[in-house]
Amino acid sequence: MALIETIYDEVIFEYQPFIKVYKSGKIERFVGTDIVPATLNSPNYVSSKDVTISPEKHVSARLYLPTNIKKEEKLPLLIYFHGGAFCLCSPFCALYHNYLTSLVSKANVVAVSVDYRLAPENPLPAAYEDSWDALLWVVSHSSCHGPESWLNDHVDFGRVFVGGDSAGANISHNIAQRAGIEKLEGLELNGACVIHPDFVGEEGSLNEVWKFICPGSFGEEDLRINPAIDPRLGSLGCTKMFVCVAEKDEFRDAGWIYYEAIKKSGWKGEVLFHETFGEAHVFHIFNPASKNAEPFMEKMVSFINGTIAST
Repeated sequence: MALIETIYDEVIFEYQPFIKVYKSGKIERFVGTDIVPATLNSPNYVSSKDVTISPEKHVSARLYLPTNIKKEEKLPLLIYFHGGAFCLCSPFCALYHNYLTSLVSKANVVAVSVDYRLAPENPLPAAYEDSWDALLWVVSHSSCHGPESWLNDHVDFGRVFVGGDSAGANISHNIAQRAGIEKLEGLELNGACVIHPDFVGEEGSLNEVWKFICPGSFGEEDLRINPAIDPRLGSLGCTKMFVCVAEKDEFRDAGWIYYEAIKKSGWKGEVLFHETFGEAHVFHIFNPASKNAEPFMEKMVSFINGTIAST
């Protein structure tokens, strides 16, 4: 009987070549399921460790700290949200562990890479709520009395950034937006890095992945996926934005529209824009050895360190 059920198990959603969801509830993910262990006192000049943020919701994070940091040295903090269409990957897979390790080393920052719950087991808005909980957990350290010593001892809470790619870029925008509306005590959100954002694409059409992972969506009027039409866009809760697109990315036009909307929103901050020509969606994650990956990494480092201009 079990064999017959397996043979006839109907696929109800498929996002090739990344994920299949079956009528029985079985889910097959083909990307980002591996786990790279965290490493203290790593020879690559970056230590990492895993922490629990919300045991009730099973929300965790991987922390990164330069190993050569001095005892009382304070560094900027990057809170990072991984990509994967809200249903793939984690901070612990090689794609994101390697990227964050490299970014932390080059930018000389502390990082919190958030492990939010994935759809479809946890449909949106779970990822948004988990990411907000992670931000509040970070804020709990602003008085230097939080549960995690790396943040208490080594974070300059006057220099905090959120960032992410693809779905993580979408989350970064929504977190920055909420931070501006609800106002955070004890933390100044300096900037948001919105890299190849997963927003409504050309002609305002929603992709099938969004419809599946967010069954309660308001469609193309959903401000979470179409922030360019949000009348509250001018209330972004950070002082600068870095919006990045790639020429061959299907989300390229949506990212450009978002950038233009920010400029017209009345927001008082500084918005910077960068387009990588000849590359596709999140090329720097999937192909970090490509000729454009290192220059793009330098752009990220410069944004965090305050030395970048729009290109």
